[in-house]
Amino acid sequence: MTTHHDHIQMLRAELTSFHLSRRERRQIERELNEALARRDAEPPA
Repeated sequence: MTTHHDHIQMLRAELTSFHLSRRERRQIERELNEALARRDAEPPA
């Protein structure tokens, strides 16, 4: 199972790619922001 942390790390790694179009980069940034918001909304374990 992929955790929020794993998902966030994968998205950050994707953003380092030089082969992204502006549209792809915006989509990944949007998804990253949503994942960070979900992570921050969870109560601490």
